[in-house]
Amino acid sequence: MGVPEQLAERMSMAEQHEYLRARFSRRTMIRGGAVTLGAVAGGAFVPGATAQATPMAAPRTETVDGALVAPFGRHLAYGNDPRTEMTVSWQVPVAVKKPFLRIGAHPWDLSRKIEAEVRTLYTPAGVGTSADHTQYYIHAKLTHLKPGKTYYYGVGHQGFDPAAPHLAGTLGTFTTAPAHKAPFTFTAFGDQGVSYHGLANDSLLLGQNPAFHLHAGDIAYADPAGQGKSADTGFDSRVWDQFLAQTESVAKSVPWMVSYGNHDMEAWYSPNGYGGEEARFTLPDNGPDKKNLPGVYSFVHGNTAIISLDPNDVSYEIPANLGISGGTQTTWFEGQLRKLRARPDIDFVVVFFHHCAYCTSTAHASEGGVRQEWVPLFEKYTVDLVINGHNHQYERTDVIKGDKVVKKLPIGETAYPETEGVVYVTAGAAGRSLYAFTAPDSYEGHLNEVDSVASFVNTKDGKVNETVTWSRVRYLNYSFLRVDVEPAPRGHYAKLKVSGIAETGDRIDHFTVARKAK
Repeated sequence: MGVPEQLAERMSMAEQHEYLRARFSRRTMIRGGAVTLGAVAGGAFVPGATAQATPMAAPRTETVDGALVAPFGRHLAYGNDPRTEMTVSWQVPVAVKKPFLRIGAHPWDLSRKIEAEVRTLYTPAGVGTSADHTQYYIHAKLTHLKPGKTYYYGVGHQGFDPAAPHLAGTLGTFTTAPAHKAPFTFTAFGDQGVSYHGLANDSLLLGQNPAFHLHAGDIAYADPAGQGKSADTGFDSRVWDQFLAQTESVAKSVPWMVSYGNHDMEAWYSPNGYGGEEARFTLPDNGPDKKNLPGVYSFVHGNTAIISLDPNDVSYEIPANLGISGGTQTTWFEGQLRKLRARPDIDFVVVFFHHCAYCTSTAHASEGGVRQEWVPLFEKYTVDLVINGHNHQYERTDVIKGDKVVKKLPIGETAYPETEGVVYVTAGAAGRSLYAFTAPDSYEGHLNEVDSVASFVNTKDGKVNETVTWSRVRYLNYSFLRVDVEPAPRGHYAKLKVSGIAETGDRIDHFTVARKAK
């Protein structure tokens, strides 16, 4: 991205951002470009940490006839309360005037019109491989929706009104979370990027009819190196255009809830590396530190709480943002766990984030910072399921507590986290090139169990070899995770029925997590 390699190797993300801003400020001011992480329609501003960077002129805002411009890349996200809040986001290829969203209970009744917010993201030539490139992301945040209700919506701008009969095919739908406990399904994976395999997984996701989808980091791979370094690594912001277009088939109707991985740190846009993501996504803002950790948040759907964490903050393997929260993330996380476990309406707590707590991949294996900071909290508050990406394969552990197997969990069996321990799933085979195992694949219909597996864990002192006994299921091909949530009457066992699904549609793993309903 324009930082000499010998400098980037010893710079933090914030230092790289400062270097890039100083290097490109003069020519950017001349050409009239800017990154605007929170732009409003008709203007631009640069809030928070980015405002401390070198001031730059506003981006060019020439527009074309809006009738000639069609929105693309629609993607949804829950607000803080999924029962009543939803954000619809989309993209246009050039600047448009007066973007808006129409919404209603029927496709023929879209009379409610809501003004949308524009976030303009400028990337100058030299910051990556493309020429000067400006992206226009648009967001409409909806509140006061009714729980468990399906809405129809259309996105547009001056000259392009989705309520027009000839544009009826551009409408989308979404359904808010229910007000009470009810069965539902969600899906999850990490490390998708843009590929034929990513497309294939998306088509299968739709077939699961999920209420929402979790993307556990490494989203588009605009930065293919993923080391949190801004040397010339082939960064290309236009990859995000391709990714959002690819994902639209699912994300236009299913909330696509992201957490951030190492490939999602892009130093040009902000000191924390997440300025680009803040332009592209609107996520719940109930985390501990919106300025530094915009990908940390929680939400509740039915009887299940979901928590997104940012492991770049605790990663010894890729330390560009190591310690960025100053410990506030872990403190907030424990507070969330304590609060959620005390709520009578919540049975399950699921945590997802990028770097693996337990994995035997030959590429990244396990992250010692996660084990040090968060695994004790998973165990203390009996987290029901931990979902990771980072390693491009499917792997599932036995039930673990204190770094040891407390119960073997063969395919088809049940774990009881209240009395046993935690199950970890690596679901990082969503589309990028696959990694490798040291042990043979072992999955449903193809068992090849071994007593132990050679692996390593990334620590503050480097890689430390370890031999583990907790690797229960391994599948080295493209796949994703499906979770069916089954509530139960008080005192009976509510269940998470977890399945690993291959790109072929075959089931490669299944197990159950059971907990007595409150």
